[in-house]
Amino acid sequence: MCKAYRYRIYPTSAQETRLAQTLEVCRNVYNDTLALRKQAWEDEQRSISLYETNKQLTQWKRDQPELKTVFSQVLQNAQMRVDLAFKGFFRRVKAGEKPGYPRFKGYGRYDSFTYPQMGFSINTEQQTVYLSKIGEVKVNLHRPMEGNIKTATLRRYPTGKWFISFSVELEQIPPPFKDGEVVGVDVGLESFATLSTGEKIENPRFFRTEEHALAKAQRKLSRCEKDTRERNNARKVVARVHERISNKRTEFIHQHSRWLVNRFGVICFEALQINNMLKNHHLAKSIAEVAWGKLVQGTQSKAEWAGSKVPLVDPTNTSQLCSNCGLIVKKRLAVRTHRCPHCGLVMDRDQNAAINILRLGLQSLGQQSLEAPVLYSTS
Repeated sequence: MCKAYRYRIYPTSAQETRLAQTLEVCRNVYNDTLALRKQAWEDEQRSISLYETNKQLTQWKRDQPELKTVFSQVLQNAQMRVDLAFKGFFRRVKAGEKPGYPRFKGYGRYDSFTYPQMGFSINTEQQTVYLSKIGEVKVNLHRPMEGNIKTATLRRYPTGKWFISFSVELEQIPPPFKDGEVVGVDVGLESFATLSTGEKIENPRFFRTEEHALAKAQRKLSRCEKDTRERNNARKVVARVHERISNKRTEFIHQHSRWLVNRFGVICFEALQINNMLKNHHLAKSIAEVAWGKLVQGTQSKAEWAGSKVPLVDPTNTSQLCSNCGLIVKKRLAVRTHRCPHCGLVMDRDQNAAINILRLGLQSLGQQSLEAPVLYSTS
């Protein structure tokens, strides 16, 4: 099993300059590799393999001395990213999806590089990490790592902060299935999530609360002249607001996904097609803000280490189906109460959907379906 650990690093001014130069060299290698493969196909209808581009890199090093200032495997990883981009392109073409041909990276659009096997080491006592061609960099190892370290990826964030992420491989055997409580979770906009137990997680609306500060920072940025120090500082202010929103949202997701995994053995979600839902321009901002996909992903990741199961079910009619008798009760999105004319069930719309999600999730696992809910009143 694999796991990632991310730490903030604090390079000196000289080291930060070398890190930025490394990004720029990697960006040029990426663009040159992409141009080489593109030209080979246009001229000869021939696909160039990753092995051939690695051989070409040797020749580029003779012609471009600046390439020698970067660790060799870091440059090879930049070429691997091009290869992965083409593999993704061909996969989407075969699947009939929008292909998205690999694009060249403009200045400032390449923000990370990777040591795939070697060239780095950690000193836990002195809280430093050695990076080949860069030196000893101070790092905040705020939590210990477990397992064998495989790769190290450095990334520069828009605020100018640098982080390093270690990918580790663990030999730990996943724990057995944790039998216990089961729950269905219906995500929404009015409430972030509603559980089949009737509990609700309120929508914190982090973006909405920061929207005024973001608009103010963006107005100031738009008034600055291009290529000036003032504009660069204003850009960082905008980036800091976005980072603050992102950090709040990530913390919120981690807290609630951990709470769900610690409490329940089976956690059922809908398999929502969020990208399609974002095409609704009336709700796109609100849907993007709540980050349902991150909640599902975070819960699945934690469930692997806790022995819980997270089945995803077809969302069709989960809000319209009566959880008591199975009758389809059509209702608009604005109608927040489920009222069944057949059995008389009156229940919160989202809780009714969560119970349906739970039933479908248990059925997908081959477990006995739920009995009729007890939390209802008749009209």
